[in-house]
Amino acid sequence: MLFNAYALGGTVRTVVNQANALCAQHDVEIASVYRHREKPVFDIDPRVRLIPLTDLRSDGSRRTDAPGMRSRLLRKTRRFRNPLPHGHDRRFRRWDPEVDIRLLRYLWSARDGILVTTRPGLNLLSARMAPRRLIRVGQDHMNLGTYKPALREAIVKTYPRLDAVTVLTERDREEYQQAFNESGVRLECIPNGVPHPTLPPAVLDAKVIVAAGRLSSQKGFDLLLDAYQAVGAKHPDWQLWIFGTGPWARDLRARIERLGLIGQAHLKGTTDDLDRQFAAASVFVLSSRFEGLPMVLLEAMAMGLPAVAFDCPTGPAEIIAHRKTGLLVPPQDVTALAVSLSELIENPGERQAMGAAALQESQRHSINAVRDRWDELFTGLNGIRARRSGRRPWATGATAH
Repeated sequence: MLFNAYALGGTVRTVVNQANALCAQHDVEIASVYRHREKPVFDIDPRVRLIPLTDLRSDGSRRTDAPGMRSRLLRKTRRFRNPLPHGHDRRFRRWDPEVDIRLLRYLWSARDGILVTTRPGLNLLSARMAPRRLIRVGQDHMNLGTYKPALREAIVKTYPRLDAVTVLTERDREEYQQAFNESGVRLECIPNGVPHPTLPPAVLDAKVIVAAGRLSSQKGFDLLLDAYQAVGAKHPDWQLWIFGTGPWARDLRARIERLGLIGQAHLKGTTDDLDRQFAAASVFVLSSRFEGLPMVLLEAMAMGLPAVAFDCPTGPAEIIAHRKTGLLVPPQDVTALAVSLSELIENPGERQAMGAAALQESQRHSINAVRDRWDELFTGLNGIRARRSGRRPWATGATAH
């Protein structure tokens, strides 16, 4: 179950990859709480059912409303804070009874299978409200330490009701283990999986540095532009491409102008073929203030790009082997980021060696390897359902997202 399966983002891309990989052996369904467009951004295997629970945008307006139009009367309830458990999650903070009713109807209508929820609010709702005839798995696509105190408290109190909790990094698994304090909940570290690229690896001779992500505080593109001012001054023939959209777009454009980076740093918007953009670059940069396990970093390495990344919590340090597959720099250290980017620009041999190592390392995160880990988890959890129902373990592998 996703917040919005029709949106652009790392969590959506990860879940679609996971569903596409599992549908050959399992009956897979993706439920989307919201739907703001006619078709999803990412290609979903025809064997995977996509079910929108509402035809609403995440702000509560109808998908068919013109911009600024508010034809839905129930949207007025969003002036109130959500009293249900998932109201601690910022995405569900405003109360919308229609959305909550449809969520609960979906949970209660599922007769069988494994329910995988993909953000704190949905995990909390599953833990408290989903019927025990379902196996309930909560995924964390970020990390426990980044959540606000009230949400962390709700997570620690409620997640032990789930049958399993999966996290993306060993560091986060250890943090959850300490927080749960022998509660008995099954904790598994299963990283994101990357499909095999359809293009050959990057040649690494283009004078382009590439970044991608939502234009928001989390991704730290303001810090990247500050660092690139020094890089651009030393290497004016190089370009910085930033792919993505988000609320910081206007501020970032103004920052490019203020820093004198017009013609060197470019906000490229969204792309339907990020692999092709990676193939046209020579270095990938991740400037995030915090992460879960950055999918975009895995995709860049799968295209043979060496990476420069802030060693933020969590993810980069579990993917990048410093000075082997890329360079890690202290979190939010703009000067160190500029120095590291210049190092890879000025040393093509080092760039090539790191790119080749990154390509090799990316196999550890191939979608097939990750799919096998999900299969292993589902098989282990299958015994729980058999004991609850008194029936033999399921044979067809039905799963519900």
